Amino acid sequence: MLSWLYLLLAGVTEIGWPVGLKLAQQGQYKFTGIAIAVAFMALSGTLLFLAQRTIPLGTAYAVWTGIGAAGTFLIGVWFFGDASSLLRYLGVLLIISGVVVLKLAS
Repeated sequence: MLSWLYLLLAGVTEIGWPVGLKLAQQGQYKFTGIAIAVAFMALSGTLLFLAQRTIPLGTAYAVWTGIGAAGTFLIGVWFFGDASSLLRYLGVLLIISGVVVLKLAS
């Protein structure tokens, strides 16, 4: 169970590095954004490493990237004005559904 907690946290922290890179594109946050991205990459990778001790590689990687992709999409829409549409939300729902199926199949 602890491995799944590590994996959930790894997926959530996976959202931090693309957000950091987005912030780095704004002049006043360039170095701060890069520092945030690097810190979240390291934290997310460490948590994924811990999760993979007992969770199969393919499952862990798919869940990790799924949480990261869906979360990054939502942050982009909510905070950075990224495009949103019913089909884009459907795509995210499909990603989340796939993650849930992988968890149930483990």
